[in-house]
Amino acid sequence: MRPPGGGPENLRISVVTLTFRRPDDLAAALPTLVDAVQATPGAELLVIDNDTVPSARATVEEWSQAHPVRNVHEPRPGIAAARNRGLAEAAASDVVVFIDDDERPGDGWLDALVATYRRFECVGVAGRVVSEFTGPLDPWLVAGGWFDRLDHPTGTVVPVVATNNLLLDMSSVRSWSLRFDEEFGLTGGSDTVFALEAGRRGGTFVWCSEAAVVDVVPAARATRRWVVRRALRSGNSGARAQVHVTHGRERLAARATFAAKGLARLVAGSARAAFGTVTRNLGARSRGTRTAARGAGMLLGAVGYVHSEYARR
Repeated sequence: MRPPGGGPENLRISVVTLTFRRPDDLAAALPTLVDAVQATPGAELLVIDNDTVPSARATVEEWSQAHPVRNVHEPRPGIAAARNRGLAEAAASDVVVFIDDDERPGDGWLDALVATYRRFECVGVAGRVVSEFTGPLDPWLVAGGWFDRLDHPTGTVVPVVATNNLLLDMSSVRSWSLRFDEEFGLTGGSDTVFALEAGRRGGTFVWCSEAAVVDVVPAARATRRWVVRRALRSGNSGARAQVHVTHGRERLAARATFAAKGLARLVAGSARAAFGTVTRNLGARSRGTRTAARGAGMLLGAVGYVHSEYARR
């Protein structure tokens, strides 16, 4: 499935970042992304501009003149369409690495992903994400752990992954005809469906703790309203994804399972939040709200409600 041992030499690597009307984030990300690909023989950077017009072209062209950087315009709306365009443009590559346009890779990021990929028999490698903030956080957000990120020992098998820091083995993608389901393009969750479909074919994803990127969280997202909506969306898309990959009677059972799980989370979280309010326990109130919001999303997703977080005006 992959060349044995060593570093990234002789691998054709496409680093793909998706962007949609975030010129400041993209301009800040490009220097670090260009440094990463230039330090890696055989690597290139693809910027997939998902705007209706190629609004990122001028920003990318500043770098594409003298660096292995390509700008690709994908006008079809939705993050899944942009991800699929990235796969199509990198069809000749050995691996594709997805990273968000508001993230900054750390030193040795790409080497660490590739080294883990060579070490383990897997369809993909997921890296760690560390949140960074532009100002002080609301204590309610801190107490609830809303921006706490997962981390695992390198080599841990993980069942689902996100494309904010993800390496994919393109031979597996091609042989299994894997694509991101565009039904989830404006709702989120297409990466979850992708991982579940890969898992159904016997593919595994492993974790790489050393391949860290920094997620720069703007003030507009560090609010109670935003994180509660994100928790609801996460529960909604997660449940919908699990139901989506099942068929026949299994789908009905999946709906029932996630409806029950969502209701249990909603009730337990609401009770915890109420307890926290009465006792003035900030952590209980915040964490209870988080559990309840995710549970509500799961329940709604199980019965077919679609929360379109990325819907465009």
